[in-house]
Amino acid sequence: MHIFEDALRHTLGIEGGFTDDPADSGGATNWGITEGEARAFGYEGDMKSLPISTAKAIYRTNYWDKLSLDDVADLSADIALELFDTGVNCGTGFAGKSLQQALNVFNHQGKDYPDLKVDGLIGNGTMAALLSYLAHRGVEGEVVLMRALNAIQGARYIDIAERRPKDERFIYGWFLNRVG
Repeated sequence: MHIFEDALRHTLGIEGGFTDDPADSGGATNWGITEGEARAFGYEGDMKSLPISTAKAIYRTNYWDKLSLDDVADLSADIALELFDTGVNCGTGFAGKSLQQALNVFNHQGKDYPDLKVDGLIGNGTMAALLSYLAHRGVEGEVVLMRALNAIQGARYIDIAERRPKDERFIYGWFLNRVG
């Protein structure tokens, strides 16, 4: 639970409170939770009044638990924190796929552990690969994996800004606050 609280504190520090920027594809958000997501979770009130407790419950259920980050945190708190924040900003499927892609390119063509299906779901296979990778590569490997995750995330931001020029205004902040 402590790791989740750290991740939540970090993400809330980036996401802040209520915004309704017409240029933001997410529309009205509070605590980084879009109105659509809040409604899907059962929140019916004004987005300006979204309680932090509701945002926390959404983050726990829709991001932390969906990515199996308690299990990831047992192996690496830093990787769990990174995947949580990536999931919040880019989607949980993207975060899970990023981990799987990185693990696949670091497995020495399947010699260290089998290639993973890149489906975004962090299940037993992904966890076994992560365990094997970290056992083989140690602290240095954790640093390299974090760099790979950041590189994949950064490439996504550039792709988004190239496809949707209106999002160029956000890219500097995405890199400043989330990649590194």
